[in-house]
Amino acid sequence: MSAHVAAPEFVGPRAGTYDPTPYAIDLNEWPRIVTKTLPGPRSNELHARASKYIRGLSAQVRLFPVVFESGHGCTMTDADGNRYIDFSSGIYVTTLGHCHPKVSEATAAYAHKLMNAHDFTTEIKVRLLEKLAAVMPGDLEGIQLYDSGTTAVEAALRTCRAATGKHEFVSCFGDFHGKSGHSISLARMNQFSGAERASGFYMVPRPDAYRPWWTRPDGSLDTEKYLEFYDTAILESATGRVAAFVLEPIQGWAGSIMPPDDFFPKLKKFCEKREILLVADEVLTSMGRTGKYLCMEHWNVVPDVVTIGKGFGNGFPVTAMVVRRPYADAVDKISASTSYGGNPMACAAALASIEVIEEEGLLEHAQQLETLFARRMADWTARFKIVGDTRVKGCLMGVELVKDKSTKEPFDEAGKRIYQRAFSKGLAWIPAGHILRMSPPIIMPDEVAHKAMDLIEESIGEVERELGYSQ
Repeated sequence: MSAHVAAPEFVGPRAGTYDPTPYAIDLNEWPRIVTKTLPGPRSNELHARASKYIRGLSAQVRLFPVVFESGHGCTMTDADGNRYIDFSSGIYVTTLGHCHPKVSEATAAYAHKLMNAHDFTTEIKVRLLEKLAAVMPGDLEGIQLYDSGTTAVEAALRTCRAATGKHEFVSCFGDFHGKSGHSISLARMNQFSGAERASGFYMVPRPDAYRPWWTRPDGSLDTEKYLEFYDTAILESATGRVAAFVLEPIQGWAGSIMPPDDFFPKLKKFCEKREILLVADEVLTSMGRTGKYLCMEHWNVVPDVVTIGKGFGNGFPVTAMVVRRPYADAVDKISASTSYGGNPMACAAALASIEVIEEEGLLEHAQQLETLFARRMADWTARFKIVGDTRVKGCLMGVELVKDKSTKEPFDEAGKRIYQRAFSKGLAWIPAGHILRMSPPIIMPDEVAHKAMDLIEESIGEVERELGYSQ
């Protein structure tokens, strides 16, 4: 067998409701491992060459240093011809699958026509702005375009300061907002060696139903206690100059941790009462990942400022900050433009991505996949002694691994082994210590989703037995 295998046929979109035909694969052929060991010899060679120069590799690469060569739909092929089901979407990026023809063709057209025009208006930018504003909830309509999530978050902070005349921020433990100055200050600092939190940044816990800080007498999570803590521990100790509360709707880096349904509606009222803006960092959760254009729509909450990215351009680096109408003029005060943000290629990729979501009915399909995944994971906590919790919203999932269900002690070693085991079976996905993270493309056919879940179930069972946990 040749090491380089043919990719599955991948044709254009079908208009209307979701049609799995363009994304179907032969599950006798995908996934398939053709080398005796993983990573294979070509991957090892290329990784060794790169390692002479590159530093700061992510945990997923360190744990499984495979070298990918191509991707089509919800599949990927490495440099040795090994074939994988993609269950990470390039870490939440290729939401519409790899090399979607409409997105690729739109981007390529402007690569041949006009690559950059700084922040001058172009027709393709106008079309994107109109389309993006049309799919945003409420009066979110003040838009600026960027090339990274971090840049969009930094712009959101500056906008909040300009809009309110205040300079402090509140954020949550476990959230992740980027890797530059103030975006780092919104996060737990031990993620970033050598970084120091800027003054005026405060952190609070956020509700986690599996690991609650405060509960009611019946043991259920008490959202009100969190809000009371925000008042007493943060707002009274701050100078009274809090411009915004900044949160991820669902924590990504921390392990797909989801809030109780009453949290964001109550937090929105909390912020309004105190004249604090609510910023939703939706770089990870936007553009169909959870079955909505914005995850905040699940709770009928319109944030004052929102950042979007990752799946926005389905792999092309394009992000955005979007501001509610009452605060949109503040964007004019912060020197908001960037060299690369809103370039014609980026606008073409983003516009095509939104059009694909609409034309193929992918928001609805992501919600249907949520039902499938929820059913598959429904009994995992009962079947597996090391699975403490499972959670899913659209095509965003997390599985929390513990050494003991009564103590809930995190089981990092199990997470590492299960990640590597499933990868060796042909599942490309994401590790997060003791939490398994999953973010498949929202185009994924049901039968491929079932196959991926089979691989995860097998891997959990095998590793559980190896670690001495009898079922």
